[in-house]
Amino acid sequence: MPLPDLIEIVPLAGPVRAAITVPGSKSITNRALILAALAKGETTLEGALWSEDTQVMVEALQTLGFEVKVSPDLNEPCNRTIGLRGLGGQIPHGGTNEKPLELFVGNAGTAARFLAALVCLGPGAYRLRGVPRMHERPQAALFQALRGLGYTLECAGDRLPAVIHGIGPKPGQCSVSISESSQFASALLLCANAGGWSVRVLGENVEESSYVQMTRQLIRTFPKSGGAFPIEPDASSGSYFWAAGWLYPKQALQRVKRKSALASPDGKKVRADQFAEKESPSCRVRGWPKSGWQIDSRFPKFLPLPATLSRQSDLGDSIMTAIVLAPFSSHAVRFTDLGRLRLQECERVLALRTELTKCGAEIFERGDELQVFPSRLHGAEVETYNDHRVAMCFAILGLKVPGITIKNPACVKKTFPNFFQKLATPPPAGLGATILDAATRRPLGVGELFAA
Repeated sequence: MPLPDLIEIVPLAGPVRAAITVPGSKSITNRALILAALAKGETTLEGALWSEDTQVMVEALQTLGFEVKVSPDLNEPCNRTIGLRGLGGQIPHGGTNEKPLELFVGNAGTAARFLAALVCLGPGAYRLRGVPRMHERPQAALFQALRGLGYTLECAGDRLPAVIHGIGPKPGQCSVSISESSQFASALLLCANAGGWSVRVLGENVEESSYVQMTRQLIRTFPKSGGAFPIEPDASSGSYFWAAGWLYPKQALQRVKRKSALASPDGKKVRADQFAEKESPSCRVRGWPKSGWQIDSRFPKFLPLPATLSRQSDLGDSIMTAIVLAPFSSHAVRFTDLGRLRLQECERVLALRTELTKCGAEIFERGDELQVFPSRLHGAEVETYNDHRVAMCFAILGLKVPGITIKNPACVKKTFPNFFQKLATPPPAGLGATILDAATRRPLGVGELFAA
């Protein structure tokens, strides 16, 4: 049974003790799939995310002729163990100029950009296409770099759909700007060794670009001749549960030692301990990443929120979670360097400002910055713009604010199909939230909350 078109999140009565598992990292999974295809022999990806974005990547690789085996993961329903037999840089199948091989990428930026570079190494013509929003998203810097390496691409306005003519490895040099997306550089770097490409990455703070650094670290550590490779949990997806824990902190008694001693009734000296209440999150995420590969693994360190947070140097997509939390802060919070959010699944800066304002937040937009002030929020019907992260951010808001309803909640299938199940599952594996079919006011069971 599909999720209703409109659901309501009922606020929690108070803090819960929960330790949540979240699916594997989308960013790492899709990079690892490309590296496995280019390796020699079979690689087994353990804990790989199984969602819309990774499924389109797997299906595209199968269309290209790679042998891919997918089996369940016993620890997390939205993960899989994926075995992929790489061919050392060879791409098995290709189409003709008259009938290019069709590859569908949905609205997955990683699939669209990484596959565009990969198929250049193949034999023949490939047509990459996605959903309408994917056809609006930028590709120009990547396409121009591939043309600079000597490959032919046919498209309108340097966007998808595009026909790419693969001619195999072609050693050469190229430059690529990451001003609009770091995925352009990652696509080229992932395929650079197999293609014989020397890639120069351009843009501000290139050495601090977290996703480019993730790509380089993965390339260095990935098994080149097959083997097992674990995928760590997705830190962006985990941010929602750290946020829920911050909204509902638990009080713990903290023992504080005094230097002096007090006399007991019998005259003996005893140590006097002082007890004070200390707030700590009521919810945590199991297996929290420690590699440093995901910039969003820093999210818990920014709770409570500081006065300023940057999308460029502090957080990645989880800055959206922080923006939704900001009305509950004791001070105004300024969010900077948000330009790339405008070019993703939707115009995310506009979406956040519009929907938070609808909920009563005082929020000011200037350039690529948002400033959010402490505000008294109320319920509203939230438009998700078919963006998984908008849906999940405002669902967490609904755990605190009565009357928050979420349109098109099934859009979370892009990266986290069982997100609403995690909210509704009783503690400690979930938060135990009540989620209603907003049309009928009927509470939805856990089994009805999977986004298919």
